[in-house]
Amino acid sequence: MTYRIQQSVQDGASVFLLSGVLDTEHVARLEELLAPAATGRTVLDLKDVTLVDRAGVRFLARLESAGTEIVNCPEYVRSWITAEIESR
Repeated sequence: MTYRIQQSVQDGASVFLLSGVLDTEHVARLEELLAPAATGRTVLDLKDVTLVDRAGVRFLARLESAGTEIVNCPEYVRSWITAEIESR
């Protein structure tokens, strides 16, 4: 499945624009990329994400709970993230 991550810095924040499928395979790669950015403001832009599996939802919920800002999140993914956070 196609997956792409574009990284940039905007207004002092590390911004990651994700596109394609966020699944178990891609979570590990994204974790590696996010590790150096963990000390500052981090934004994940999900505008071009087409599908997120259970591992992706758990990962996004963990990130959001830790302070990562998630923008342009598809409504169905947002509801799953919220449910995951509330179930803890």
